[in-house]
Amino acid sequence: MTDSVGTFPAVQLRPRRGLQLCALLLLASWFAPGVALAQFQNPTPDELKMTSDPQAPGAAAVYLYREEKTDDPHSFVTIYERVKVLTEKGKSLATVSIPYEKGMAKISRIEGRTIHADGTVIPLTAKPDDLVSVKEKGFQEDTIVFTLPSVEVGSILEYRLTIRYDDNWLIPPTWDIQQAYYVHKAHYEFDPDMVGAGEKGRLMWGTTPAGLNIPVVTSPNKLTLDVADIPATPDDDSMPPLNTIRERVEFYYTSEINGAEYWKNQCIFWSKGMEGFANPSAGLKSAAAGMIAPGDTDEQKARKIYDVVTKLENTMFTREKSKQEQKKEKLKEIRKAEDVWKDQSGTPNQIALLYVALARAAGLKAWPMWLAPRDERIFSPLHFSIDQLSDFIVVLEIDGKTIYLDPGQKVCGFGQLAWQHTLTGGMQMNEGGAKLAVTPADTYKNNLTVRAAELTVDPQGGVTGTVHIEIGGAEAVELRQVAIEDGPDELKKKTIEAVLDDVPDGMQIDLDHFDHVDDYESRLVAEFKVSGSLGAPAGKYFILPGLFFETRAKHPFVAQAKRTTPIDVHFPRLDKDMVTYHLPDGYTVEGTPKTDDVNWPGSAMLKIDSGMQNNVLNVTRLFARNYTLLNADTYPALHDFYLKLAQADQQQIVLTRTAAPKGN
Repeated sequence: MTDSVGTFPAVQLRPRRGLQLCALLLLASWFAPGVALAQFQNPTPDELKMTSDPQAPGAAAVYLYREEKTDDPHSFVTIYERVKVLTEKGKSLATVSIPYEKGMAKISRIEGRTIHADGTVIPLTAKPDDLVSVKEKGFQEDTIVFTLPSVEVGSILEYRLTIRYDDNWLIPPTWDIQQAYYVHKAHYEFDPDMVGAGEKGRLMWGTTPAGLNIPVVTSPNKLTLDVADIPATPDDDSMPPLNTIRERVEFYYTSEINGAEYWKNQCIFWSKGMEGFANPSAGLKSAAAGMIAPGDTDEQKARKIYDVVTKLENTMFTREKSKQEQKKEKLKEIRKAEDVWKDQSGTPNQIALLYVALARAAGLKAWPMWLAPRDERIFSPLHFSIDQLSDFIVVLEIDGKTIYLDPGQKVCGFGQLAWQHTLTGGMQMNEGGAKLAVTPADTYKNNLTVRAAELTVDPQGGVTGTVHIEIGGAEAVELRQVAIEDGPDELKKKTIEAVLDDVPDGMQIDLDHFDHVDDYESRLVAEFKVSGSLGAPAGKYFILPGLFFETRAKHPFVAQAKRTTPIDVHFPRLDKDMVTYHLPDGYTVEGTPKTDDVNWPGSAMLKIDSGMQNNVLNVTRLFARNYTLLNADTYPALHDFYLKLAQADQQQIVLTRTAAPKGN
C-alpha cells in the first residue's frame, strides 16, 4: 500500500466502531437530513437492449453506475447502484443484505426499482425484513434484507439506501474500486471530520496493491474519485486475501507523521499493555512449578506447559460464556493471564498470552506476537492501522533458537504454526520492547501425507485390498479441528469423500478406523478396506490405472493458461504414494509408470517409479512443492510444471495375456 498525506489539518482519532459497521460501508448508504441523494436515472435505449457486455464477456451482470459518498462530520454515507442483469445467475443480485449494529445505525429509507428490457418500471414496495443475526448482552447485530421485484434476465436493478450512524464515531471509508462484477462508471466522495477529530494528526490514505496509481482529487473540504471501466474482482483459485489484490483506497486518521513513527508508538503502547496482561503473578508461578520438574531442560519445560495450556477450554471451539454464566460461575472479567488460568477457559488469544505468562513464570524467554492472519489479510506496515492485527502467537528463545508456538490453535503441535499464521507480519515483543516482524515460512517436510494401497487384482479386473493414509502438518490440524467442531462423523465423511475423489471410478471405500485423532504430536492415520473393479481385459491386453490415487485427481493451474493474480497455496507439502498390485496369473507387464524429469528447480518436483517381482508390481509417486506464495510473473513456470505433472499422472499399467501352452 502506498500512502499520501492529505492537505488537511492534523486530527486525533475518536473511538471507532467495530467491524460490523465497516461491513455496512460495502452495502449500505448512510444519510444526513437535508443532503440530496442521487436521483434515479432514466435508462438509455442501449442499456435496455443490452444482452451481453463486450467489455465483460460472459459476465452474469455489470454495474452501469455506482456512487458512494461519506460525510464524517454529519455521520452518513450514501450508496447508489445501477446493475444490468445479463444471465440467470445475475438475478441473484436482486436480493440485498445489509448487516448493521442495532442502536449504532438507523436505516431511514430504502428505495429501489426494477426496469424490464421493454422499459416497464416495477417499484420496490415490499417492506424490508429486519433479521436478528447475533444477540448478546449489550450487543445486537441485525441484517436488513430486501429483494427488488419482478427481476428478469435483461432487467436493470436500481436502488439507493439511506442510513445514518452514531455521531460519536468517525468512520473513514474504504473505497472498493473493484466489485464482484465489471463497473462501467463510479463516483466516490469523502468529507473528513477534521474539527471533531482533534488537533494533532493527519488524514492518511493508501492504495492496494502497493504502488497503484488511483487519482484521488483533493479540495479544501473533500476528496473525490471518478473511475471507469473497472474489471471485476479476480476470482482465481488459490489467491491471497482480496485486501492485497483488489483495487481500493483506504482512509484512516492518525496522529503520526509517517509509518515509522506510527508503528514505533504502537509497539511501545502495545508492549506496555502486554506486560501488564502476561505478567507472571505469584499464582501463575505456583501453577508453572506444578507442571515441571527441577531437572527439566528449557525445552522440556516449554513442552510440558504447552501440553497443559492447550488442553484448556478454547472458546473458539465452544463459545465464550455470557455475562450471566460468568456471574453464576463466579468468573471475573478477564483482565490478566491469571484470570484465564483460574477460569481454565479462554479465547485463542487469551490462551496464547497465558502460555507466555506461564513460560515466563518457569524462567523461559517467551514473547507474544500480534499478527494479521493470512486467511484474512496480508499485513502491510504502510497502512497505519492496528486493525490489521487480530491473532496472537508465542515466540520462544531456547538455547539460541527461536521457536514459534500456536497454543491458541487447538490441536496444533509444539513448534508448529497454523498455516494462516505463517509468512505474515505484525508486532512482536522482545527484550527491548517490541518491533515489527514476519513469521517464518513452513517447509514441505512438515506437511507429509502418505498414501499406501495393497491391492489384489483378479483376472476379470476385480480388486480387493486396503488403503492406509497418514496425514501430518497443517492438513492434519484442519481435519482434527473439523472433528472438534463438527464431530468425528464429519471427519470420517470428509476423509472418505477425499479418497473417493482421487481413486478410480467403481471403487467401494469402507473406513475401518482412525488413529491419533486426539494425539496432535502424531500423524493422523486412517485405514480403509477397498473393493470394486479396475476394468476388464480386452483381448490380449489388460489396462490398469498407473497411479491409483491420482486417477481422478483435479490438478490445479492446468486449465488456466494465463494469470495476473498472485498465488497462495496456504502451505507447502510432500505427498508420498505407494501402491502394490498383486497381478493375476497369466499376464506379463509391458508398460509401467515412470518419470524422467518433472521438476521445477527449487520449487516443485515429481518422481514416479515402478518395479516388478514375482507378479507383484510396486508403484511409487513422490510429489513435493516447496512454495507458498508466488507472484503472478512466476505463473508460466508453474503452469508448465503442472501440465507435465497432470500428463505423468495419467500413465497406465499395460498387461499382456501370456499365450497358453500348447498341448502334446
